[in-house]
Amino acid sequence: SLCTGEAPSLSYQELKDLKKTNVLHIDVRERWEIDRFGKIPASINIPLGELVEALQMDPTEFKEQYNQKMPSKSDPVVFSCLAGTRSKQALGFATSLGFS
Repeated sequence: SLCTGEAPSLSYQELKDLKKTNVLHIDVRERWEIDRFGKIPASINIPLGELVEALQMDPTEFKEQYNQKMPSKSDPVVFSCLAGTRSKQALGFATSLGFS
């Protein structure tokens, strides 16, 4: 299940359409879930337990850790997980840190 601030729930097709724009897709599943179920193309994996810390990192440190440019607070970001619960939590965390 996928979450963004504007649309609490997105379909996979809506995500594919968004990915044609400059949206950052953060998969908040655990690493073992990625290993077992596969990685979603063009997403970065930041397990939910690391997310708050990751979103407050120095941009250079973020790039080293996740091999991706750190999103600015106004960049479009989509969170995903397996069932939708963690992606909604991730959205709440990001919003509380000032991400729009």
